[in-house]
Amino acid sequence: MLHRPGDTSGKLLTVQGVSPFFVAWSRFTIAGLVLITVLGGLGNAKRQLLHWPVIFRGLLITCAICTFVTALRSEPIANVFGVFFVGPIVSYVLAALLLGEKVTVSRSVLLGLSFLGVLLVVKPGFGVREGILLALLAGCLHGSYLAATRWLSGRYEPRFMLASQLVIGAVVTAPLGLATDLPDPTPANLFLICLSALGSALGNYLIVVSSRMAPSTWVAPLMYSQLIAATVAGVAVFGQWPDAWSLVGLAVILLSGLSSFWIAVRQSAANAKL
Repeated sequence: MLHRPGDTSGKLLTVQGVSPFFVAWSRFTIAGLVLITVLGGLGNAKRQLLHWPVIFRGLLITCAICTFVTALRSEPIANVFGVFFVGPIVSYVLAALLLGEKVTVSRSVLLGLSFLGVLLVVKPGFGVREGILLALLAGCLHGSYLAATRWLSGRYEPRFMLASQLVIGAVVTAPLGLATDLPDPTPANLFLICLSALGSALGNYLIVVSSRMAPSTWVAPLMYSQLIAATVAGVAVFGQWPDAWSLVGLAVILLSGLSSFWIAVRQSAANAKL
């Protein structure tokens, strides 16, 4: 849920004409500076920044955020999130195929239903817009990032995992982010920039921590709870209601995701009794 104030702030900035790449760059840079100030530098872990899996994971989240923020510029926030939540499905599949994590028929069926919900939001064949396609790409990239986070979570500390993606993201987005006209440094803009950066960073940090404590197949469904906040933010802040089919799709995605989590909790409780 902590991602949502950050993403709402990002959309407010982009609809005012601020470049999505500047929004992405400011997210990585400000969050990185705060992390270094509060928790200290990377210390002996600096050399690990050059490890190719760390760079690969950092590029995944960098590209995901850039495409996601760009999609928010032209599409209702609820629709973007609905399409974006193809990510947990991608994460689930990759974790099963590449990491050997256990899957069940019930959770697979529910994630299949959530994919149908995504299709209701996307409406393939009915003039798919650029923003929707960008949101779909962002979801696939973020799902890959979630699986990569789980893959590397046992090798690196959570603080380094977050710091590495912030450093990589800041470096990669700097050329495009700083090449555009910068927003006026008004109190309102500065507040939105900081909220966008810190909200996103804290949400990603919690993802890293949870990935160390539970399999991706359990963590992924929790992401669906953000659909509620995204829909509320879209209506309250932007006055944007999803159309009827999109609302049905969002409801299917939310119910299937929460049902998947409920099944996981029940199975965990049953195993604990054995």
